[in-house]
Amino acid sequence: MLLADFDPQVVGMWAQPCRLVASIDGTQRQHVPDFLLASPAGQVSVVNVKPADRLTDPKIADALAWPGELFAGHGWRYEVWSGGDAVTVENVRFLAGYRRPGIVEEDLIARAWQEVCDGEPLGEVERRLAGDAPGWTARPALLALLWRHRLTTDLAKPLSSDAILRRQP
Repeated sequence: MLLADFDPQVVGMWAQPCRLVASIDGTQRQHVPDFLLASPAGQVSVVNVKPADRLTDPKIADALAWPGELFAGHGWRYEVWSGGDAVTVENVRFLAGYRRPGIVEEDLIARAWQEVCDGEPLGEVERRLAGDAPGWTARPALLALLWRHRLTTDLAKPLSSDAILRRQP
């Protein structure tokens, strides 16, 4: 859910959005998918979340297969998620603290956006923005910009002062 919340291609997210009831090979089956996601273009994706080590269980594989066929028949995408890269997930979890408006003053965020040079390390931007104050005082505005995708960096690496920032239009 956290990774979907961070994904700019997800503009709507609903948990346990429906209950499916279908007759599959003569047997009445039921399923409640974990999430329904909507894209800016109106594409719908249904997502089930299962730990990777459970996907090889034939009962689990069967329980996840038939809903996918049903959704595909209606033109919806269907995915099974089994987590993500641990460093990326931890970085996104950390950035999520800066997702809500009002956490960081908008004028500080706007100033930070104006000051960042493409390809510059996070620590250098912090020092320049902070002026005579400690460098960490500028970090919240930069983290808010990362959450908003105005800036990007390689989130598969631990987020540090060495992280290279890239400006996004």
